[in-house]
Amino acid sequence: SINVRKVLWLCTELDQPFELKVLESGDPILHALNPNAQVPVIQEGEVVLWESNTICRYLAGRAGRCDLLPTEPEPRARVEQWMDWQATDLNSAWRYVFMARVRQHPDYKDEGAIARSEREWNSKMDILDRQLRKTGAFVAGAQFSLADIVIALSVNRWRLTPQDKRPVFPAVAAYSERLADREGFQ
Repeated sequence: SINVRKVLWLCTELDQPFELKVLESGDPILHALNPNAQVPVIQEGEVVLWESNTICRYLAGRAGRCDLLPTEPEPRARVEQWMDWQATDLNSAWRYVFMARVRQHPDYKDEGAIARSEREWNSKMDILDRQLRKTGAFVAGAQFSLADIVIALSVNRWRLTPQDKRPVFPAVAAYSERLADREGFQ
């Protein structure tokens, strides 16, 4: 799951030890921790959180990592807007084509919907490419942040999902190369 990978990458960036438990969607433990019965979920004592971006914000904040999640309102909002964009606009764009071509799910066979999803995904990648050209480095600016963790995983998914015609986005390609050496990305 891309959402689990976000949390694992952040734990690596934070040098945060964790115990990974694999729970199936029908597992009553998972239902008790998350009413949506989805992963990831973290539990630290009485604290139980679900939703990957929320977990990432919590872990970075708890660790005092202002480089990953600034405390000043404007820089923090820049990071969070890209995190939210990934969770809503970008994820929604790729869902159908990914389920069809990678997961080969039987409910995702509509060729027109696959083509629309691929076009929409590529239009979002164009937005990202323009942003990366503007910043010259990372999604929210000159410094690596939580926004990069969540978006880089979507970029990786875009690069690995078969497409009929994949546009060339030079800034996205350079961005991927910059992040490839990070231990958490690997």
